[in-house]
Amino acid sequence: MQRRDLFLTLLVMAIWGFNFSMIKLGVSEIDPLVIASARFFFAAVPMVFFIRKPAVKWRYLVLYGVVFGVGVWGTGLSSITFGLSSGMASVLQQTDVLTSVVVGVLVYKEVISTKMALAIGLSLLGLVISISATNGNVTLMGCLWMLVSVICWPLSSVVVRKYAGTSVFAFNLWGMLCAPIPLLLLAMIIHGPGVITHSLGLWNEHAWLSVLFQAYPTTLFGYWIWNKMVVKYPLNLMAPFTLLVSIFALISGYLMFGEQLSLVQWVSCSIFLVGIALVISPGKSKKESAPSKELTEV
Repeated sequence: MQRRDLFLTLLVMAIWGFNFSMIKLGVSEIDPLVIASARFFFAAVPMVFFIRKPAVKWRYLVLYGVVFGVGVWGTGLSSITFGLSSGMASVLQQTDVLTSVVVGVLVYKEVISTKMALAIGLSLLGLVISISATNGNVTLMGCLWMLVSVICWPLSSVVVRKYAGTSVFAFNLWGMLCAPIPLLLLAMIIHGPGVITHSLGLWNEHAWLSVLFQAYPTTLFGYWIWNKMVVKYPLNLMAPFTLLVSIFALISGYLMFGEQLSLVQWVSCSIFLVGIALVISPGKSKKESAPSKELTEV
């Protein structure tokens, strides 16, 4: 990898890791579904005025907006509100690699090799220990919300693969435009119609900083660079870089909020991430056929 590309890739990993702390900054004071709605609105507007709508039916864009906007990020942000530390949220979100394997087996009829099965077992062992050894940074409700998020990750990839065609960027962008309204509707279903006015009444500089950081450095800049790198370099080279997101998230969580892992959690999270690293670099068959989140994240 060229030195400039390596620097840009590491910069994006740092931004994505720091993003979890910026999420916590917003959802600590404002409803997470409202924060997520604002994030996707500002990420899509004004870009949609410059990128033509892809030649797909609106219902597929809405489907992506619901699965990705609500299913992945609405629940992901909510997991922090329900007790996950920002660092542990970033670690647990890596479980989407395992749910992607499940989707690969069920949808694409992939076969899990012995090596991959052992890697999955290792990652699950680390995951169970890191959750059970909580020092208050992991909660049951937080894990349940994150579970929905990591299940929706590969499903959003399936939607993109089936309906986006060659217009992946435009599909993602216009799909994001369809995310804010479902997110606000879900917020009103859970908390009542007053949640929007209540959130607006609490809106402050922390909310603006959280939303704008998620919309621009994280979404537009981060995924623009990442998708360029994925096109330029093979996925088996690029995929392991995503593990650095959790490292940067743990560091930023400590610096911004004083979050700390217990010694057992440091060891178990390391075991978990090693297992994930082995899963995402298993060999040619997985690399070519499994649903990949790297090209569809926005």
